[in-house]
Amino acid sequence: MLTVIGVTSSVLVRNDGMMAGGERFFVNRDYLDAVIQAGGMPIILPLATTDKLVKCQVEKVDGVILAGGGDIDPQYYGEEPLAGLEQVFPERDEHELKVLQFACQHGKPVLGICRGIQLMNVAFGGSLYQDLSFVKAPILQHHQSSQKAVLGHTANIVGDTILASIFKASKVRTNSFHHQAVKTVAQGFLVSSRTDDGIVEGIENAAIRLLGVQWHPEMMVEKFPVMRGIFRWLVEGASARTGK
Repeated sequence: MLTVIGVTSSVLVRNDGMMAGGERFFVNRDYLDAVIQAGGMPIILPLATTDKLVKCQVEKVDGVILAGGGDIDPQYYGEEPLAGLEQVFPERDEHELKVLQFACQHGKPVLGICRGIQLMNVAFGGSLYQDLSFVKAPILQHHQSSQKAVLGHTANIVGDTILASIFKASKVRTNSFHHQAVKTVAQGFLVSSRTDDGIVEGIENAAIRLLGVQWHPEMMVEKFPVMRGIFRWLVEGASARTGK
């Protein structure tokens, strides 16, 4: 029996044609392909905000990916919107916070990617830079114009962490597509990776099987198979828990 991985979805609002204003839930194919290549079966988790529905979603999966997407509403970490904040979608925030809550309650591993690492940090009391313009210069390029699998900056890996066990290296080059980042790290989390400018690229709480990365490994797995290890960590962890 395959290990089922739920992937949280983004919202696409149509702005033209007869269906203008209509909303669609979607996940980039890269996430799904990466889970499949790691031996899992992905399913998309559409937005739901009632505890009953979200709990049911989480009960049906063995592990969760908090996928990338738009900005998190700063109300969730006690700040007013600042210049540089982009579009927020509070309903998605609410959904993913509940998904993470129920996943932790059921002991299911969670992988946070880009927005996902930020959501994970906020959920446990951490904060974010609403825009990297608030970080003291100079900083590296964190939102590359190059194609998705092109290598950007280097991420430094902290020893004796989940990321270190995955990459078996002290450095790895990654892509980068973000303008927000972890600021205050949530209690209970260890920073497992930073770039040379000090920006957090990885956090984890091994005790409750949470791992977050700021880059997009799902976009890199075809060209750089080492990135599959991140998804194998999730699938194998979920499989070991269920005995599948």
